[in-house]
Amino acid sequence: MNELNFTTTALSLGIAWVLWKVLAIVLFTSPLDKLPGPKPKSWLTGHIKDIFNRHGWAFRDRLATDYGPISKVHGLFGARILHVYDPLALNHILVKDSLAYDEASWYYESNLLTFGPALLATHGDHHRKQRKMLAPVFSANRVKEKITIFYKIAHKMRDSIIGQTKDGPREVDIYGWMSRAALELIGQGGLGYSFDPLTEKVPTGEPYGNVVKSYLPTLYSLGPLRLFSHHLKYLGSPSFRRKLLNIIPHKGLHKLRDVVDQMHDMSRQVFEDKKRALTAGDAAMVEQVGEGKDIMSTLLRANMVASEADRLPENELICQMAGLVFAAVDTTAVALTQILQTISEHPEAQDKMRAEIMEAINAHGGEIPYDELVDLPYMEAVYREIVRLDPPVTMVFRETTQDTVLPFTPIQGSDGKTLTEIEVPKGTLVLLSIRAANRHPDVWGEDVLEWKPERWLSPLPKSVSEAHIPGVYSNLMTFLGGRRSCIGFRFSQLEIKVILATLLSNFKFSLSENKDDIVWNLAGVRYPTVGRDTIKPSFPMKVERLSA
Repeated sequence: MNELNFTTTALSLGIAWVLWKVLAIVLFTSPLDKLPGPKPKSWLTGHIKDIFNRHGWAFRDRLATDYGPISKVHGLFGARILHVYDPLALNHILVKDSLAYDEASWYYESNLLTFGPALLATHGDHHRKQRKMLAPVFSANRVKEKITIFYKIAHKMRDSIIGQTKDGPREVDIYGWMSRAALELIGQGGLGYSFDPLTEKVPTGEPYGNVVKSYLPTLYSLGPLRLFSHHLKYLGSPSFRRKLLNIIPHKGLHKLRDVVDQMHDMSRQVFEDKKRALTAGDAAMVEQVGEGKDIMSTLLRANMVASEADRLPENELICQMAGLVFAAVDTTAVALTQILQTISEHPEAQDKMRAEIMEAINAHGGEIPYDELVDLPYMEAVYREIVRLDPPVTMVFRETTQDTVLPFTPIQGSDGKTLTEIEVPKGTLVLLSIRAANRHPDVWGEDVLEWKPERWLSPLPKSVSEAHIPGVYSNLMTFLGGRRSCIGFRFSQLEIKVILATLLSNFKFSLSENKDDIVWNLAGVRYPTVGRDTIKPSFPMKVERLSA
């Protein structure tokens, strides 16, 4: 009863707080009103429907081209949202003044409810401690150790696709294969666990892989309800919230509950198996999937010898597992699919990549060694140009933790006056457009929208270096920058290059006859479908085996 009284009080206070926030938005002006931006279609929903519309590419691109690198859009009840892709502003948000621009609170809380205190769900000193322990695990030398694992997985997939195409060219769901391969790559290379035998028939009996794959579809099936999931923390104790969730008659919520429970239970099981093998010694570790070179095995060993101040508790190590899989699968699958689509649209580029790969394979009599593979110049140029023009994640959010002032390259304000900075109130939602930053014409030049891998084979324009883009990789915002940059970007790049080297040395890729039906959808990680109405990811391509 006490918990029920507490919940009633919390709900009442929450409603009063929301009403006050709405009144404050209506009654008071904001410094952000000085910025250019489109007028909202609705006071109630602002531009939220446009921002989160999976077919909202035109709105996103017009926002960048029509209103520039610093602008405003409107959220619920007229709340102002700061839209940014100016390099100077990005530097302040992600690096120089990053403590004033944290991840949005709903992002933290939602991830905490799903994954527990994983890297995706922590901030401040807690996040720094976790990242300090994890960063060495993702170093270039550690990633290099995974190349043998990655080649084995790539060869399994190659053999299965050879089976599909043995009777001649065939249409194959490339996104399906890339998604399965990406899951197995992070499974073996990340957790030391096999999700998928990568046979032609999709496995149905592998529980962990099936659960992980079902997480995002289950979450998105909740519709707008998922945007309010982080408020559950205010509803009493965890045990009370679980009882409340159990009695709510909503199948989608119950399925999400079961998926989260299964992910945690199986993460714990994999962790305990790995810990037992580590205790048993090196021989037992070598017998495991990943031969003890996977991320979690390396992390466990590092954690055992770390100082007490740096050591992570077991529950946090377990939570990292599902978080790693969640962060790694869709982004890698999308990047691979986009590369294969683009080089099919530009067959001369596909031929050039294949020639470079075959020359390296023939020089070594087989698999290309790590140092040479990562430095193949044309493959690297193609990779950089793809993740510049079409990053898997197109935008991220930040939220101001205090009143602050944001400087930026001079713009013309809504009143016609020149602005070089703006006051940003505490609690302001900030939308960082990765796609627009990578396509900024003042930085990349007039040919910014052209797919031109050759731009990376000669010195880049001075405007690129002078922009001081804070991205962690190659003057791009694709992997972000600063203290919350993508910790696994080297891991992802090696996965992609091993897969490309294996596929392009064995197959020719062409666009499907139904290529005009393929649609790229906006989401946390964008994804392809055949048709606008379905939400099932798919990207069919014509695959032809090259003569042996």
